[in-house]
Amino acid sequence: MSGKPQLHFQALLIANEQRNAYGMRYNDYERYRKHCYNRTHRLRSSLKMTYGRGREFKKLPPINLETVKEGHLQLLLFEAERAWAHAQEMHQESLKLSSNAKSSKGNAADASEKQASSLRKHATRRMRRSIHWATQLLSHCQALYAQSRLSAEDLTQVTTYTLILNGRFLRQRYEFEDALVQLSVARNLLDSLADTAATSRAQALAVAFADEIGPEIRHCAHELRRDKAYDVDAVVADVAPKHRNALVQDCDAILARLKEESGATSHDRGKLKDLLWEDEPVPVRNPELVDVLLKVQEAEERLIGVDKHDEDDTGKKAGKGARSKRGGVASYDAILLALSEAEDVARKLAEAQKLSGATAAAGTRDIHFVHAYIVYQLLSRRVQRDLLLTSALLHQLHAAQKTHASSRKVQVDARLYPAIVKLLDSVLQSLEQMRTLAIVDESPDLAAAVDARLSFTKARRCYYLAWCYAPLKKYAETLALTQHASIHLRECRSMLAPTIETDPINDGEPTFYPLALADLDKLEEELTLDSTSFKNDWFAYNGGSLDAESSKTHKKPLFFDIALNYINLDMDRLQERAGKVPEKVNVPIAAPVPQAAEKKTQTSRAKVEEIERTATPEPSAQARGGLSSLLGGWWGRS
Repeated sequence: MSGKPQLHFQALLIANEQRNAYGMRYNDYERYRKHCYNRTHRLRSSLKMTYGRGREFKKLPPINLETVKEGHLQLLLFEAERAWAHAQEMHQESLKLSSNAKSSKGNAADASEKQASSLRKHATRRMRRSIHWATQLLSHCQALYAQSRLSAEDLTQVTTYTLILNGRFLRQRYEFEDALVQLSVARNLLDSLADTAATSRAQALAVAFADEIGPEIRHCAHELRRDKAYDVDAVVADVAPKHRNALVQDCDAILARLKEESGATSHDRGKLKDLLWEDEPVPVRNPELVDVLLKVQEAEERLIGVDKHDEDDTGKKAGKGARSKRGGVASYDAILLALSEAEDVARKLAEAQKLSGATAAAGTRDIHFVHAYIVYQLLSRRVQRDLLLTSALLHQLHAAQKTHASSRKVQVDARLYPAIVKLLDSVLQSLEQMRTLAIVDESPDLAAAVDARLSFTKARRCYYLAWCYAPLKKYAETLALTQHASIHLRECRSMLAPTIETDPINDGEPTFYPLALADLDKLEEELTLDSTSFKNDWFAYNGGSLDAESSKTHKKPLFFDIALNYINLDMDRLQERAGKVPEKVNVPIAAPVPQAAEKKTQTSRAKVEEIERTATPEPSAQARGGLSSLLGGWWGRS
C-alpha cells in the first residue's frame, strides 16, 4: 500500500442524507436543486476551483489524483445530483403542461404542447449532464481503488449510483431492455452491500435504494413481456449475473474484496437486533430509523441491567424496596426519550410515503406498520413506568398498614390517593391509545388482553378514588365508586378468564402489564371489605342519610300528626296503655232553667254549650307513637 492518504467516500450515504434533508422526501426537486447549487459553490470556493470572477472565465485544470481530496469527489457528486434534480423538475413541469394541453383547445393547446416538448428536451440534456458527472466521478474512484486509496465498499457505492442514473435515463427514453440490465446489476450490487454491511445503518441504506429502484425494474420487465415480471428478485437473479462483469470492471474481484473487508471489520456494535411482531420480523429499511432504534436498543439494555441490579439488592436488603423502585423509575427516562424520537422519525417517514403516493405490496409490512409498532412499544414502556410509580406509592401505604395491623384505616398523606388516581388516569390514556392501533385491532387475542387491562385499571381507579372521598365523609360517592369498581372487575374477569393461558401480554416481551386471576381475586376481596367498612361508617355518621346536616337536627317521622285529622283515637285508652291515667274532669250539672230563660239570646246559649262540652284531652308528647308518629311529617304539624 502506498503512503498516500486513504479516502473514505460513501456516495449513496451522502446522497440519501442530503435528499432527505432538503426536500426530496416530499419530491421537492426545486428546493433540492437550489441546495446542490449552493453546496457546489461552497465546495468550489473551499477547493479554489472557481471559474474566475465577473465576466472573466477561467478554465479549470483537470483533477490531479495525486492531490485529490474527498471534497473533489463530493463536488462531482453534487454536480451530478444538481443536474439530475433539474432534469426531474423539468420533467414534472412537462407532464403538467401536457395535461393542460389535453384539456385546452386551439392555440392554447398547441402552445402548451410545444412548451412541454421543449422542457422534455431540456430535461434530457440535463440528465445526460448528470450521467457525465457521475461517470467522471466513477473514473476517479476506480483510479483511487487501483492505488488502494479507496475501499471496495466505497467503489461499489459509486458504481451503483452511476448504474442507477444510466438505467433511469434509458427507461425514460423507452429503451427498456438496456434499462433493465443496468437497474438489475445495480440491484445486485445493492444486495451484496446489504449482505456484507458492517452496521445495520449501512444495511438499511442499501435496502432503501433497492426498494427505490424495485418498481422501475418491475416496469421494465412488464414492458418486455417477461414471465413473472412482478417478482423483482427473480428478474434480478436472471439478468444480473449475465451482464454484471460486462458493465462493471472486475466486478467479481471487487465483490470478493468487499466480503474480505466486511469479515475483517465485523463486530456487534452498530448491529440492530431483530425486531419481531407475532414471530415475524419487523422490516427497518431507513437508515435514519436505524439510528434511533439503536438508541432504543442501548436504553433497553441499560434498563435490563438496572432491573437485575435492583433484584439483587432487593434480595439482600428487603427494606430498600421503595428506593430501588424510584431508581428504576428514573431509568425509564432514557428509553422513553429514545422511543419518542423513533416515533417522530417513523411518523415523518409515513407521512412522506403517504404524500408521495407510494404504496407497499399487499401483505407486506411497510413504514406505517413500523410506525404503529414503535408507538406500541412507546405506550407499553409508558404504562410500565406509571405502574412502577404506582407500586412505589403503594409501598408507603402498605408499610403504614403493617404497623397498624389491627385496622385497615391508617393515617396517610392526603396527597397519596389523588396521586395514585392521576397515575392510573395516565395508564388508562396509554391503554386506550394502544387499543386504537391497527396492529392491536388486527390481533383478536391482543385486543382482548388490552380490553381486560383497561377494565382492571378502571376498577383500580374507582377503588382508590373512593378512598379520596372517604376522609371527606362523602360516603354516598364512596359506595357508588366501589360499585362501579365491582362492575369493571366483573368485565375484566369475563374477558381475561378464557384467554389467561395464552395471554399475549403476559407471554410477550416486555411484559409491561402482567395480570392474573389472583390479582382480580385480591382486588375483589379488598372491595368487599372496604365497602362493608364504608357502610358501617356511614350509618355511624348520620344513619345512612344523604344529607350531611340530618344528624344535627331532629326531624319528625313521616305521617306524624296527619292521623288526628282523619281517625278518631281513644286517647284515654292509649294513655292507660302508656301507664298514664288521665284525670277525670267533674262537669257541673246545670240547674233547671225557668220558662222565661228561653228568651235568652243566641249568644248566651253558645256560652252554655261551651261550658257543658267535655274538653278533649290532648295527648302528651311522650305518648305520641304508633300510627300518629308514622303519619307524621307530610303536613308538618307539630
